[in-house]
This record gives sequence, C-alpha cells and structure tokens, in this order.
Amino acid sequence: MARRPDLVGLTVLAMLSVRAAHPYELHRFIVDTHKDYVTGLPRSLYHAVEKLAGEELIVPVETGRQGRRPERTVYEITDEGRRQLASRLHALLETPHPDRRTFTAAVSLVGTLPASGALRALRARAATIEGLLAGMDAHLRAMKDGGLPDLLMIEVDYERALNEAELAWVRRVIARLESGELDWAGTVRQDLLSQVLDGP
Repeated sequence: MARRPDLVGLTVLAMLSVRAAHPYELHRFIVDTHKDYVTGLPRSLYHAVEKLAGEELIVPVETGRQGRRPERTVYEITDEGRRQLASRLHALLETPHPDRRTFTAAVSLVGTLPASGALRALRARAATIEGLLAGMDAHLRAMKDGGLPDLLMIEVDYERALNEAELAWVRRVIARLESGELDWAGTVRQDLLSQVLDGP
C-alpha cells in the first residue's frame, strides 16, 4: 500500500518557504484560507512542526512572548526543507493519487514553485491521465464485449468521468500558463502571506 503523503507537513514547508512564522500564525493561515485538506487541527499542525524540526527541514529562529500570550517559537525553512518541498510538491502534481485531496493540496500550494516547474509537472500529469483514460476505455470495451451489463461497470465509468474532468481542468491550467494569463514571478510573494497572517 502506498504511503499517504504528509499534507500537513507539506503545507507547513510551503508557508515557511514564503516567510518565517510561528505555529499559531500557520494555524490561522490554514483556517483563514480554507485549506480543508488539513485535518486534525491544531494537534496535527504542532505534530508536523515537531517532525519537520526533528528532520532539520525547519529550524527555530526566535522565541518570544507578546503581553500575556504564551511563549511562541518562530520557525524558518532550511535549504534542505526547500528541496524537500519542491520534490514533494512536484511528485503530487505529476502523479495521480487515489486520494484526490493530495492534488487539491498540491494545487493550493503551487505558487511556492516557479511557474515553469509547475507547468512541467502539470504536463506530466496530463500525459499520465491520458494513459489512464486509454486503459479504462480498453477495459470498459473488453467488459462490454464480454457481455457484462453496464450496471456492473458503472463504477469504472464513474472513475473515468472523474479522470476526464480532471484532465480537462489540467489542460485549461496548462493553456493559461503557456499563454501567460496565469503566472507568478518566481514564487508567491511574502506580502501575500503577510496580508493573510497580519490582517487589515
């Protein structure tokens, strides 16, 4: 069985690639931007931070207290953390996973990659889905030729429809990236994250 991707850890790395922050800020960002694929908050977030720090993908840079609030530790991403973020995000963008939330997570964090890297990953995904659809079509034809009633193949038809819809969406995003309609310089700017974290 394939290991389930660590979507919480990936999200923490992505946010810290934009700017250093403490876990409470990260929690607020996840909630405020409706990153609904992140479950088990706040425990899962603190566990992810602890794990990433243990792996030296993030490091504490300062600990402070404001007023009567609890002491908070600010973390920043390491160079290895940036490499891991890019590698993990590319893998989730390129390769379809049975749990469709993994793609939702990857798409929601795509701005932390250079647009050119995102485009390459999405092209690879489109090619993979095209292959999946061809295989499903052959399977459906063989089952139909074998006399199986449509009702017994309906779940395959459903999966095919989901893949077809995803492929159409991925192709539209690729076209927008290729035309320059959808673009971002390098990676998501720090002021965009600050806008969400700091509020009006």
